[in-house]
Amino acid sequence: MNHNFQLVADFQPTGDQPEAIEALCAGLAARKKFQTLEGVTGSGKTFTIANVIARQGRPTLVLSHNKTLAAQLYAELKAFFPNNAVEYFISYYDYYQPEAYIPQTDTFIEKDSAINEEIERLRLAATDALLNRRDVIIVASVSCIYGLGSPEDYKKMMVSAAVGETIHRDSLLKKLVKIQYERNDYEPGAGKFRVRGDTLDIFPSYAKDYGIRLEFWGDNIEAIKKIDLVTGDTLETYNHIIISPAKHFVMPQTKIDAARIDIRKEMEQQVKKFEKEDCLIEAQRIKMRTEYDLEMMKEIGFCGGIENYSRHLSGRQSGDRPECLFDYFPDDLLMVIDESHVTLPQVRGMYNGDQARKSTLIKHGFRLPSALDNRPMNFDEFISVTNEIIFMSATPAAYEQEHAGTSIEQIIRPTGIIDPPVRIRPLKNQIDDLMEEIRIRSERGERTLVTTLTKRTAEDLSEYLGKTGLKVQYLHSDIGALERVDILRDLREGTFDCLIGINLLREGLDLPEVSLVAILDADKEGFLRSETALVQMAGRAARHIDGCVIMYAEKITGSMQRMLDKCDHRRQKQCAYNEKYGITPQAIKKKIQESLKTIYETAEETVESAVAEGGVEYRVNEVIHQLETEMLIAASDLEFERAAALRDQIKELKAASA
Repeated sequence: MNHNFQLVADFQPTGDQPEAIEALCAGLAARKKFQTLEGVTGSGKTFTIANVIARQGRPTLVLSHNKTLAAQLYAELKAFFPNNAVEYFISYYDYYQPEAYIPQTDTFIEKDSAINEEIERLRLAATDALLNRRDVIIVASVSCIYGLGSPEDYKKMMVSAAVGETIHRDSLLKKLVKIQYERNDYEPGAGKFRVRGDTLDIFPSYAKDYGIRLEFWGDNIEAIKKIDLVTGDTLETYNHIIISPAKHFVMPQTKIDAARIDIRKEMEQQVKKFEKEDCLIEAQRIKMRTEYDLEMMKEIGFCGGIENYSRHLSGRQSGDRPECLFDYFPDDLLMVIDESHVTLPQVRGMYNGDQARKSTLIKHGFRLPSALDNRPMNFDEFISVTNEIIFMSATPAAYEQEHAGTSIEQIIRPTGIIDPPVRIRPLKNQIDDLMEEIRIRSERGERTLVTTLTKRTAEDLSEYLGKTGLKVQYLHSDIGALERVDILRDLREGTFDCLIGINLLREGLDLPEVSLVAILDADKEGFLRSETALVQMAGRAARHIDGCVIMYAEKITGSMQRMLDKCDHRRQKQCAYNEKYGITPQAIKKKIQESLKTIYETAEETVESAVAEGGVEYRVNEVIHQLETEMLIAASDLEFERAAALRDQIKELKAASA
């Protein structure tokens, strides 16, 4: 089934959106590998990309660096393309503790995870859409670079049926079991089937509220119907259907049998290697562990950690990249990378952390060397599997600038709000000056963000300003996730007027009440005072009509000058546009306690279930998300004991909110 993309919107491209759309489409027509859409916050970058997708008519992957932003993009694109297949592909783990070994303390940590069935259904819906139609947009997190199972095996295992076809019913049931569907005659659900007389009801793993009914007359299929999951009423009739497997990791038994032979050979080689090196404990460990796994594969076709044998199971050679979501796309895939200055480094870092952890496991006999090939794609592989790539960022980093050349600008906001003016003030008496500025904002009911270089400075400054009567709080990475969410909410409510932090004040803070961003020690060149960091911090004041940025410095560094030039350029263009069209800037108003449910309900109930199951309040859900992020960071930094402790916190929090 093929459709064209049908963009649905109550408005037309405005400001510099039309020029951006034309430039991007021209670049794609010229087969430019890289392009950058440099758009400020609130300029409608997603709408621009939606127009480009509609005009190109190509299957598109939109990559985001975290689940929350991915959900927002999904909701927006689903609203723009209600008649097309807009799907959501993120990690299906509610929490995930990777298998790890810590030699210093002789501590082995078993893999521990909980799979969210609703997110798994959404992932299956994404691949099913890719295999059956072209009008597909997948919004994904970086989990899409991990192995997913062979699309060729997946296609071979599909079950098809047609009206008038002669097929023995029991033969069809066996095929469904082989592709991991379960028989349940009493409780219908995704990934199940039931049999009632001459009727077979199949509930596809990627469907939420419908099933497929096959009506037999003997061994002949008389009718195929799409039925309502609850009432059983017929919604639609078909002449032919294809049922995709219930799981991504499916393969013929012949492949499993062949893989077991190769796995045993590798185990024997590794045992000999350890014995030759007089590592007898390691030799015994890998022998017992692998033989147990092989026995499980023989008896039930599965074992714990079977993904570590993926190279043998898939028939890949050592070093070959894993098959992943990209392999389900056709050759004319279009890639859009949101917040590319953050997403690209994240993609690059995934591979390195994974290999470091697995190398330790292999060295101490917990895994075979082939486990290294159960991995995410490395950065070069990631770039090579794509055709044209569009980067989206307000602050393109060095990679985008080097490969994409001059950015396509989109800096006019539909609200008319212009970038805040930037003022430079001397370091001398900076604290007294800052105190006065905070008081001015406080009297107007506005908020201030102050960014320092160190945690100690943030704490000391907070304590000092608090003694002068100002309502101040500090925020840094040592503060727990629960307290962190409360602090941000209290700032918006006015419990205090000024928040002091470090680089946490860059991406991801949407605080319309903030009218001043003060940057201390702005002339200290480095990561925290780079051009990108300064522009991102200044952007925190761009939500307010009277927004302003003050940088305290003794000199103007190269990063500061580039930031000033960029901000001046944007302001001039924005002011000229407002003046030309008589636009008066409009203030942004946003509820203080905005639920993620609101975002997802605009798209589809399924995403609400996936990220906020059981009506869990947004604040609790956000805490869980932040703890998961901290856990993954700890695991990638090889701090596995801390990761395990965070995992336990997540479990307790979920149990308390259930």
